[in-house]
Amino acid sequence: MIGRPSFRIVLGSALLALAGCDGSADGPLGVAIIGSESSVFTTGLRLSEGAQAVRAATAAGLVALDSQGEITPALADRWIVTDDGRSYIFRLRDGTWPDGSELTGESARDSLRRVIRQLRGTSLGLDLAPINEVRAMAGRVVEIRLGTPMPDFLRLLAQPEMALSHGGFQSGPMVSERNEGGAELSFRPPEMRGLPVEEGWRDHVRPIHLEALDGKAALEAFDEGKFDVVLGGTIDFWPLADPGPLSRGTLRLDNAIGLFGLQVMRERGFLARPENREALAMAIDRPALLSQFNIGGWVPTNRIVPLIIAGEDAPERWDGIDIEQLRAEAANRVASWRSTLGNGEAPKLTISLGDEPGLVILFNALADQFAGIGITLEKVGPGTAADLALVDRIARYPAQSWFLNQFNCTLRRGLCSPEADAVVRGALAEPDLQARSDDLARAEAMLSAANVYIPIGAPLRWSLVRGNVDGFAANPWAFHPLPEMATIPR
Repeated sequence: MIGRPSFRIVLGSALLALAGCDGSADGPLGVAIIGSESSVFTTGLRLSEGAQAVRAATAAGLVALDSQGEITPALADRWIVTDDGRSYIFRLRDGTWPDGSELTGESARDSLRRVIRQLRGTSLGLDLAPINEVRAMAGRVVEIRLGTPMPDFLRLLAQPEMALSHGGFQSGPMVSERNEGGAELSFRPPEMRGLPVEEGWRDHVRPIHLEALDGKAALEAFDEGKFDVVLGGTIDFWPLADPGPLSRGTLRLDNAIGLFGLQVMRERGFLARPENREALAMAIDRPALLSQFNIGGWVPTNRIVPLIIAGEDAPERWDGIDIEQLRAEAANRVASWRSTLGNGEAPKLTISLGDEPGLVILFNALADQFAGIGITLEKVGPGTAADLALVDRIARYPAQSWFLNQFNCTLRRGLCSPEADAVVRGALAEPDLQARSDDLARAEAMLSAANVYIPIGAPLRWSLVRGNVDGFAANPWAFHPLPEMATIPR
């Protein structure tokens, strides 16, 4: 079995933990997910973070993620990985699909093939490229063969989008019934969750009352005692998140791994040249910008792949160069463009951002810093075409390839580098893991040189959790399974 890498938590001491209170576990667990109903309760395969939590509760893949963000059995109760890392063999648990038909290797194979086909054209589809074959073996056994080893493959299979279904029915630990206010989630009997038959099992679980709410409304409802948990907090509503010294809840901050920065969307005007796009990256004083949010331990970066993934020996960009030197060079580039191609006018750039309080702080800080090198930044609403867009995305697995795939040209997310994409494709076909890592580092350097993305730091993710709720744990993937929070400890 291929081992999983360990991570050093970088924000643990910065958790703004407030004293919870002991309470009863009677009645439904009230959970609010920050987001719109359409994004949280979607039935498609392109899932928001809130929708991932719902899908993981109501559907199951071969494996799943637990509250610590670690791999746990789901439809497969055990598995082996061959020594060369190219074959994953799963033994399915005893039981049936929800429609009563037998859970077999053939039915699981067919469902998995269907999911893989449906994910083509998405970033997860790019991640699944190493899969060569999915086949059913004797009885309840499924084998997945890879073209090259992928140490993080189990984590990829555990993503909620990889859930399997049969006859239109999902097979997760809970069932969901939509209502006007959101949804009611209840547990399936143990035997339908791959567990032994148990009398009185309902005494050890709670149903969940789930709603999708705007961040401000979710925080107000939590403060009024209407919910036990608020999930999905981002930078948007961070300024409102402090529950205060008398709160009965705890503010929990994930040590998230992912992308937080600016995607360049249009290659025109000042942004037509990579050296000018680089000037934007050079102009940002990242520690000063992040300090606006008063979060100790929020580590800035100017890398696409963070050091925790790339390795401590991988230097930050412009390592050892003072921010004032960088900003002076950026200002020179702006002045040069203004005098030669800008008709004497300062560059004006737009950024697509909402009006949430955290985004207002972010915009004002960026506008001030860009003004310092002679660039005017203007804000337009979400969904409006703009020069820059905020990227705020949690990593799915701890590999260089995930970060680089987010900028693949086929995704049409903004400026990209076909040359870097070609290097990534070649790297993923490389059987030697060290050679692959070296090639991916070269692809990152190419993307950095193209300046299609301006890194700022790690994503910010937070939750509010009352003291009587068990089964919640901060983790680098900001993934919090609903069933574990609704299970009553014995």
